[in-house]
Amino acid sequence: MKSRLNAPPIAADLASSTDTASFEAKTYAKVGRRLIPFLMLCYLGAYLDRVNVGFAKLQMLNDLRFSETVYGMGAGIFFLGYFLFEVPSNVILHRVGARNWLARIMLTWAVISACFVFVKTPTMFYVLRFLLGVAEAGFAPGVILYLTYWFPAARRAKALSLFFMAIPLAGIVGGPLSGYIMHAFAGVHGLAGWKWLFILEALPSLVLGVVILFYLDNGIAGAKWLTDAEKALLTRNVEKDKSQTVEHVSIRAFIGDRRLWLMASIYFCVVLGQYGLTFWLPTIIRRAGVADPLWVGIFTAIPYLCAIITLPLVGASADKRRERRLHLAIPMLVAAAGFATLPMLGSVGASIVCVSVAAAGILASSSQFWSLPTAVLGGMSAAAGIAAVNCFANLAGFFSPAIVGWLNDLTGKSTAGLIFISTAIVVGAGLVFLVPAKTVNR
Repeated sequence: MKSRLNAPPIAADLASSTDTASFEAKTYAKVGRRLIPFLMLCYLGAYLDRVNVGFAKLQMLNDLRFSETVYGMGAGIFFLGYFLFEVPSNVILHRVGARNWLARIMLTWAVISACFVFVKTPTMFYVLRFLLGVAEAGFAPGVILYLTYWFPAARRAKALSLFFMAIPLAGIVGGPLSGYIMHAFAGVHGLAGWKWLFILEALPSLVLGVVILFYLDNGIAGAKWLTDAEKALLTRNVEKDKSQTVEHVSIRAFIGDRRLWLMASIYFCVVLGQYGLTFWLPTIIRRAGVADPLWVGIFTAIPYLCAIITLPLVGASADKRRERRLHLAIPMLVAAAGFATLPMLGSVGASIVCVSVAAAGILASSSQFWSLPTAVLGGMSAAAGIAAVNCFANLAGFFSPAIVGWLNDLTGKSTAGLIFISTAIVVGAGLVFLVPAKTVNR
C-alpha cells in the first residue's frame, strides 16, 4: 500500500480534504458542546421567570380577585418594557462583551421576578411585569448575536435550533416543577403556593448570572479552551461569512428597510402563537378537565416534549438542504392547524394531542426564523438589526395575551382567541415567501 506521501496528487488532495472536513466538524462540535448547553440553561431560567405567571394565574387570580383581562394585560405588558430597551441592550452587549452584559441581565431579572411575591393590586402587577421586561431586554437577541460570532450561516440553523430547545425544556421541567411548587408549598410559612413559585424559580437565574462571569468568553480570541488552529479555523469561517453578507444595515436604516419590516411582521405572527401557547396552556389543560395544579403541570410537559424532538430535526434538515423558507413556513402552518382544531375538542387526551402539534410547529418556527435576518446582517448592524426585528415582533407578546384575555372575557370561551392566533400564524406563513430565497438559502 502506498503511503500518503507517495499517493497520487488526486488521492492526496482527497485525503487532505477529508482531514480538513473532519477537523472542522470536530471543532464545531467542540464549540457546540461548550456553548450551547450552557446558553440553553440560561435561557431556560429566563423563560421560567418570564412565563411562570401562566401557572401562578391558576391561584393568583382567585386570591387577588383579578379578571382574565387584568391577567392578559399584565402578562403582555412585559413586552412593552422589552420593546423599549431591547435595541439599546443588544448594542451595549456588542460593545462591552457578552459575558458582563448577559450576567447583568440575568441577575436583575432574577431579583425582579422574586419581587412578585409582594403583588397585591393590578397596578403592582403591571409595574413589575414591565420592569421584568426591561431587565430581560436583549437576552435572547443577545445570545442570537453571540452565536453569530462563532457559527457561520451554513451552521447556524442547527445551533439556533439546539439553543431554542431551551423553550420546550422549560416547559418539560417548568410545568411539573411549577405544579409541584404550587401544590406542595401552598400555605408554607403563611405564603400562597403562587408566591413560592416566584421565589423558588428566581433562584436558578440568580446562580447562573454569577456563573456566566466565570464561564463565558466574549469571542473566539479569548477562548482558552480552543487551540490556535481551532481559533484560526473559526475566525476564518466567520470572516468569510461576513464578506458574503448581502448588506450591512444600521438601526437608523431599519425604519425605511422593507426587508426588515417584513421579517419583523413574520416573527410577530410566530411570537403571537408562541405566547398564545405559553400563557394559556395551563388554562387550556384545566378547562379540558384537570383541576389539580400538580397534574396540570405534568400534562403541560407533553406538548413541549413533542417540540423538543421536532426542533433539532427541522434545524438539521434546513442546514443539510440549505433551504430556509419552507422549513419556516411549514411548521407555522402545522401550528396553525393545531390551534384551529383545539376548540373543537373537549377531552383531555384530544386537547393534548392538538396542543402538542401546535407546540411542535410554533417552537420549530421560532428557531428557524432566525436563519433569515442573521443571513443578511453583520457586525454592529446585526446587533441593532436583530434586536430591532425581535423587539418589534415581540410586541406580539403584549397583544397575544391581552387580546386573548379580552376575547375570553367577552365570549366566556377560549374559541375566539385560538382562532385569532391560528389566523395570524397562517398570515405569517404567507409572508415568508415574500423573502427572496437567494438571500437566505445558504
